[in-house]
Amino acid sequence: MWPENWPAFVLFNRLGTQWNVGFGGPVGLRYEALYPLLDRCTPGPDDWSDMFEDVRVLESAALGAINNNE
Repeated sequence: MWPENWPAFVLFNRLGTQWNVGFGGPVGLRYEALYPLLDRCTPGPDDWSDMFEDVRVLESAALGAINNNE
């Protein structure tokens, strides 16, 4: 893993129990759980936006793997 991706991975990993689940399984992260963590671990608005987008990429990849749609 590239070092610049590590903070987003750590944050994503902390959200492991924060998935919205429907009848077919996980459908996405609970962003109300993500936002406070972003506020605490990013120094400014640009960093916040970048980290949010990085977590969304990880979320999408995880959903693809969970649903076998990689």
